[in-house]
Amino acid sequence: MNIKGIAASNGIAIAKAFRLIDPDLTVSKQSVSDTQAEIEKYQAAVATTIKELEIIKERALTTLGEHEAQVFDAHINMVNDPELTSQTLDKVKGESVNAAHAFDEVSNTFVMMFESMDNEYFRERAADIKDIKKRVLAHLLGVKINDPSKINEQVVVIAEDLTPSDTAQLDRNFVKGFATNIGGRTSHSAIMARSLEIPAVVGTKTILEDVKDGDVLILDGLEGNVIVNPSPEQISHYEGIAQKYADQKAEWAKLKNEPTVTKDGKHVELAANIGTPGDVEGVLNNGGEGVGLYRTEFLYMGRSNFPTEDEQFEAYKTVLESMGDKPVVVRTLDIGGDKELDYLKLPHEMNPFLGYRAIRLCLDDKDLFRTQLRALLRASVYGKLRIMFPMIATLNEFRDAKALLLEEQAKLEAQGIKISDDIQVGMMVEIPAAAILADQFAKEVDFFSIGTNDLIQYSMAADRMNEKVSYLYQPYNPSILRLVKMTIDAAHKEGKWAGMCGEMAGDQTAIPLLLGLGLDEFSMSATSILPARSLLAKLSQEEMSKLAAEALNKSTVEEVIELVEAIQK
Repeated sequence: MNIKGIAASNGIAIAKAFRLIDPDLTVSKQSVSDTQAEIEKYQAAVATTIKELEIIKERALTTLGEHEAQVFDAHINMVNDPELTSQTLDKVKGESVNAAHAFDEVSNTFVMMFESMDNEYFRERAADIKDIKKRVLAHLLGVKINDPSKINEQVVVIAEDLTPSDTAQLDRNFVKGFATNIGGRTSHSAIMARSLEIPAVVGTKTILEDVKDGDVLILDGLEGNVIVNPSPEQISHYEGIAQKYADQKAEWAKLKNEPTVTKDGKHVELAANIGTPGDVEGVLNNGGEGVGLYRTEFLYMGRSNFPTEDEQFEAYKTVLESMGDKPVVVRTLDIGGDKELDYLKLPHEMNPFLGYRAIRLCLDDKDLFRTQLRALLRASVYGKLRIMFPMIATLNEFRDAKALLLEEQAKLEAQGIKISDDIQVGMMVEIPAAAILADQFAKEVDFFSIGTNDLIQYSMAADRMNEKVSYLYQPYNPSILRLVKMTIDAAHKEGKWAGMCGEMAGDQTAIPLLLGLGLDEFSMSATSILPARSLLAKLSQEEMSKLAAEALNKSTVEEVIELVEAIQK
């Protein structure tokens, strides 16, 4: 049997299946007379959970490193979240119900809030809340949770989903890889699998039902396949692929401290997309030449109020200091529509993707925006800051946003606060109107960063989260390539640089095309940097320019893919 999923962490594993099944955490609603006893039971469950998470964090520090271990600081904060606690205890007292029922209902509300967001990164954070929910509920119900750390033979772990704490307890001496029914490339379990350097395939939908304990599995984390009970010939074939991949990784590692230069001497910048200051370690470990996208929304999520100016300043300062003389592109707040905050009351919208969000929200709520701009300006002296405004559709939006930035800069300087004199101010190009008018925008911005995730869905009028129209999510479609070319050409005409921070930037099929179109900066997940550097070293920009010119004149995405595949053979 061949089960198809999403390739979440590269590599090949061949071992017996170990099914990691969650205990029954079914909760029933019970009326109670002694609400104080339920409150104390809840407090004890929280305290025990925190002790467990601290132990797991210590283990993660040893096996995964400081960056990944920080996930468990976030989990401890979630367990301690005042809003989660107060809502649970209010329900116990107000409705005279058992603590397990109250906590189950409140935590489910938090999970639904995160799952409803349109940003994949934040949607995946629902898994973190499910993780702490499982632990607290287990203690409230007196149920034992499976302990993956006790696995003592070589296996491929099979599960509905692997929580971050599950993944942190995997011993890579025994756990050769894992596959799950659900999940995506940006889930913490997938990120940690890449840190552990064990292969992972997620989103298979049915693997837990299709596989029995002891079945022999080939886990192909390169292509996203799981082969159940393979033939000797299949095993031999994949052992060869595994050896070839190990040799390839050893070659990539040699490029960590090398510049990114094409075969004909053209230098481009390979940067990384990050969501938190803790992500910087991964950028540097993978030879990143900068941060091409710092998603600041994370500072606003999972809390009960807006982050203060000082809180934001510390986060931005940490990233800038950690990156040293390498550039850091910070995207201002991109929230709104269906990316909701409990403490920010926004109107319900029929089409939130096209609604009240990002720069539209910030220009309307100027106090919110000014706070972030001040924090960024104060942090600018600690590194090489580039500020980027998202969701810009008109020139006036960019002008208004920049005017607010300059106003706050003047105020801070009047107070004697030092501001860097080398801050670049640019914009995301993710709305087709901005790409089409790029020649005018280029006269006023310092740089463009093309956000292909949204640019593609807006251009194709196809919601990228909707499986029914997923066939229209076509990064190599000639129409998309033409919009990218218009943007890059407009920037270069005015002596400005153009980057890309969408998923397309790290795509091995797209990279030759983007090099040919003249892209200056490619920003991607940190683990994609070394493979991209390796590929670019084998390409000639002059030859790729001809390839891109040919691709622009193709009629279909299939024709473009065939064109690129022909040069990669």
